[in-house]
Amino acid sequence: MISENDPAGMGIAFCRAINNHSEHSCRLITRSLRYNFDFEKDIHVEDFWNDDVRDESKVDEVRQILEDADIVHFHILLDETATLGPLTIKDHVAGKTIVHHHHGHPEFRSDPMKWQRKYSDLRRMFLVSTPDLKAMAPEGYWVPNLVPLDDPDYAFMPDAQLPRDRMIVFQSPTRLDLKNTAELDEMLSKLALKYPIASDIVQNTNHRECLRRRRNAHVSFDHLQGYYGVSSLEALSQGKPLIAGLDSWNQRMIKEFTGVDTLPWIVCHSIEKVAGELLALCHSPETRAVKGVEGRRFMEKCWSEKHVIDRLFGFYERASAL
Repeated sequence: MISENDPAGMGIAFCRAINNHSEHSCRLITRSLRYNFDFEKDIHVEDFWNDDVRDESKVDEVRQILEDADIVHFHILLDETATLGPLTIKDHVAGKTIVHHHHGHPEFRSDPMKWQRKYSDLRRMFLVSTPDLKAMAPEGYWVPNLVPLDDPDYAFMPDAQLPRDRMIVFQSPTRLDLKNTAELDEMLSKLALKYPIASDIVQNTNHRECLRRRRNAHVSFDHLQGYYGVSSLEALSQGKPLIAGLDSWNQRMIKEFTGVDTLPWIVCHSIEKVAGELLALCHSPETRAVKGVEGRRFMEKCWSEKHVIDRLFGFYERASAL
């Protein structure tokens, strides 16, 4: 797997899931960092090839990985014309299966059919990370993002172990303009004047610290944009009642993937509806506890790493047959 930066930590998540839940092996090569989330790395080009360091042994390692690979899996917008330090990828991947994985980059969203046409011309298959991206580029194959359910930072936290004097509402927006954060903050400020409700809106924070703070919250809010983010999966894994504005397309796709008729998201399409749901949860710790258990069980039963990886390898088999 090769990526400019690691999109929401999904590069390393998929890499580890392949190594832990299949007979295959995977390496992840990243070229740069974006934001300061400190996702764990495998091979990071900037660490061994920069203005101060020229580590030829790491270059040799990358070259060998490229030459040994059966499948080259590009994340975000990269392709084989990119370089990895002094290496140009296309010089080492002739005859290999090449696939592309899109995670909602603004360039993809602005003209998804351009990318679909590109891969059609190249006779390649491509992945999308969320159902809304498949709606934009129908030839994309949806393989959901995943979270490591057995990792302690993703573990279930019973509501009964959380503070009882107030209900903490959590959000971790990467881009405020896309996550309804201003509306959420204004609404929570008003509710806090009358009710024991507090907010924890986390930005530009180490990912592990972000996970810790969500585990110590009572409710998690994703956004109202119709789709869901990795934040949703993290919240469900931790057993948090989860509010998001899933549209009918996303709900249908998730139900098809999971095989269930009822989803654990609390679906809201307006900030006013969010306020009403938060008040109900504030007044009923029992409901929060039930919703939290439902979310965790849903992830364990329907969204395990093994389930996602099996779907990914079904895609690889089809791509390799082209």
